[in-house]
Amino acid sequence: MSRILVVDDDIHIGNLLQEALEGEGYRVSRAYSGTEAVLTLERARPDLILLDLMLPGLSGEEVLPKLAGIPVIVVSAKADIDSKTALLLGGAADYVTKPFVLQELLARVAVRLREAPARQGRTLAFGPLRLDSDTRSVSVNGRAVRLTRTEYAILKLLMANPAQVVTKSRLLGEIGQDTPDCTESSLKTHMSNLRKKLRDAGAGDCIESVWGIGFKMAALS
Repeated sequence: MSRILVVDDDIHIGNLLQEALEGEGYRVSRAYSGTEAVLTLERARPDLILLDLMLPGLSGEEVLPKLAGIPVIVVSAKADIDSKTALLLGGAADYVTKPFVLQELLARVAVRLREAPARQGRTLAFGPLRLDSDTRSVSVNGRAVRLTRTEYAILKLLMANPAQVVTKSRLLGEIGQDTPDCTESSLKTHMSNLRKKLRDAGAGDCIESVWGIGFKMAALS
């Protein structure tokens, strides 16, 4: 049974979503502020998050970078294209504008949950590339690839979000605490070294730069 976290300070909307989701067989938990959402994640990791943006405490935009590896559907009254684009590039899996059609939102939830297992498992796969988060190991066609701690962290974040562009700011924000040697000035070097190691191991050019934005896993030919 999939677990869904609803992050919304509007009690009426939250109740509506909880009732509808539980009616579909999901287990639902609630958070009423961005700060509460972050604390909730420290206790239990949901399979999907429905995230409002205009929240007390931390805003939805501030919470989103902390949710790497969890599919997030933004549910917000902000309808302008710039907000949607920024959030999708920043890691959101989908964006639904309030007021929403409940049937459509439930369908989007089902689709994202179907796509999620390959990203959320302990082993991430992309073509011949495998990353095992239990052993912190990486291999190409079964052959081990030796990566530095920073290179591993970069690759794991990209592979956990294979269909998304990971912005430079998001990448630095999410791995910076564990990899203090990765800074804005050194990121290019770390990325270059990582891509060379993967090419040499037979994975090809599996990471591509998106000019002026960040990086993503390259489409396999």
